[in-house]
Amino acid sequence: MPKTVVVPLDSTPPIAPFSPGTLADGIVYVSGTLPFDGQNNVVHVGDAAAQTAHVLTSIKSVIETAGGTMSDVTFNSIFIRDWADYAAINKVYAAYFPGDKPARFCIQCGLVKPDALVEIASIAHVGKK
Repeated sequence: MPKTVVVPLDSTPPIAPFSPGTLADGIVYVSGTLPFDGQNNVVHVGDAAAQTAHVLTSIKSVIETAGGTMSDVTFNSIFIRDWADYAAINKVYAAYFPGDKPARFCIQCGLVKPDALVEIASIAHVGKK
């Protein structure tokens, strides 16, 4: 099965050996996405809601580059630094998924940069309806 690397034009170069997304057999796998600017600095330090919006906008860019929309997302893996941010993250998350919600899980853990409060990885089915 051939695969295609998905890199939006406005994508930040990864800080590790990975691609922002991979498309294979109509499925887009979006790498764990952090709230980074173009130089891989954390944006919106201390604001979990703004970081979540930044992350989901970045994910949306990968999915759209692969030919899909956020309504094609079927699964999200959510990693948060602090449970105290859970409600703020969920409020923003719900705005990006207003209809049927994708399946997901959410765990608390340390993230690659201490100022990052949220990381999300996604799976979307864009090839077959």
